[in-house]
Amino acid sequence: MSTAKAGTQTYPPEVIVRTIEQSKYEKMWDIDDYRAVSPGEQLAQLFLSQAKLLPNSTCIDFGCGTGRGGLMIALFGKAIVTLMDFAKNALDEDVRNATISQPHRISFVQHDLNKPSPVIASYGYCTDVMEHIPPEEVDVVIQNILNAASHVFFNISTVPDVMGERIGEPLHLSVEPYEWWAKKLREHGAVIHWSHDMSGQACCFYVSSWAKTTAESTDIEYEGKINTALQEVQSNVRENIKGPWIRMVPHEVQSTEIMLLCGGPSLNDFTDEIIQLRANGMPMVTTNGTYNWAIANGMRPSMQLLIDAQAFCKRFVSPVVDDCKYMIASQCHPSVFEGLPPDRTYIWHPLNPAAEDKETAAILDEYYGDEIWYSSPGGSTVTLRGLCLLRQLGFHKIHVYGFDSCYREDAHHAYSQPENDYARPKMLPVSVGGRVFHCDPWMFCQAEEFMKQVRMFGDEIDLDVKGDGLIAHIVKTGAELSALDTQEE
Repeated sequence: MSTAKAGTQTYPPEVIVRTIEQSKYEKMWDIDDYRAVSPGEQLAQLFLSQAKLLPNSTCIDFGCGTGRGGLMIALFGKAIVTLMDFAKNALDEDVRNATISQPHRISFVQHDLNKPSPVIASYGYCTDVMEHIPPEEVDVVIQNILNAASHVFFNISTVPDVMGERIGEPLHLSVEPYEWWAKKLREHGAVIHWSHDMSGQACCFYVSSWAKTTAESTDIEYEGKINTALQEVQSNVRENIKGPWIRMVPHEVQSTEIMLLCGGPSLNDFTDEIIQLRANGMPMVTTNGTYNWAIANGMRPSMQLLIDAQAFCKRFVSPVVDDCKYMIASQCHPSVFEGLPPDRTYIWHPLNPAAEDKETAAILDEYYGDEIWYSSPGGSTVTLRGLCLLRQLGFHKIHVYGFDSCYREDAHHAYSQPENDYARPKMLPVSVGGRVFHCDPWMFCQAEEFMKQVRMFGDEIDLDVKGDGLIAHIVKTGAELSALDTQEE
């Protein structure tokens, strides 16, 4: 390997490059004007409004600069913050003093984001940083950040800098538009919960690092299998994206509480409560057959979610209800879209960063070109995908009914669903916290996927799971589940 000299020492070329970059910013931090504006300070409240941190949550301020943003997160978010920058003189004096007087609350680590982070945290904060990264290092820096924090707020300038001329060198090395950064984050398996194009001057993203989580445990996408051939799913996608449907886009988190109806037997236990909540104005999101269940009980769904690619799902959107929004997955059978109102029908893409989903992603990339599209990952059922989708739509507090994932005597749904009335030679007895539930294999799979999905972004949503089913028991007890020896039924 070739080398280069720095003083009397001999270093590999990449070390020289990093030393030059570090020296460049140490010069900048000696210029008072460069400290005058702190994007991290300006955007801290926006980050906190999106992230909804619990007290004492851990957070890394990647490329912290003055540290004023990280200090605000520590003060107003009651977080434990690690400031991280490779310029040793970046911090303001009062911030550096805070790291000395309150090291349990805020600390500083000198570190190059080109290298894996020495610190792991629940949240990451990265403002006015990515545009400074050389283009050839953007991918490794994004991956290092996503590997270090489960949920990350990015603010990225999309225009050339105005301060580099003070030292005769450009500071913004990766000047790319909002659409480019959105695609780049998605390529790294980031779930974009919310994003904003700031008038072409900068862009913001709040993401969760889905790819990292699934890599650390058994991949969620391999736990449950879709019930339709991949070729048919991709054919559906190609057909449906050509329609006049509204594309799903992430929204800012909001305080509106909603209810999500699933089809488990315990749904019928709460009929009166659900009717009263709907009468009081709480938005109702239905899935599959709960749409027809709600109509039969005199209620209008606010939104219907569908993901299943089979043609029989057409009956889950009939009849069309006034004012209801239809959130239909791109993989659904094209007949499902027929007759739905274009001004209230939204298309969304339930994709995971799995090998087969990358093929579908390539179809979307080819069709949309430079336009942004968003993926909604999750487990193998409409409820698991729906939870991620609803968070992307800005919903944080969700009351869930009928999410049982188990039988009640011989009932698998709260209503007739003949598609699930197949012969069951085996049923899994599942032990959770001292109770035994009886499940189809897909139900057990859903429960496992739910637990892994909660570990991935459970702190992004506040779930109130009703009933006495398997999922509710897992939530209430925090117990692990295990399948007992399968026995003939």
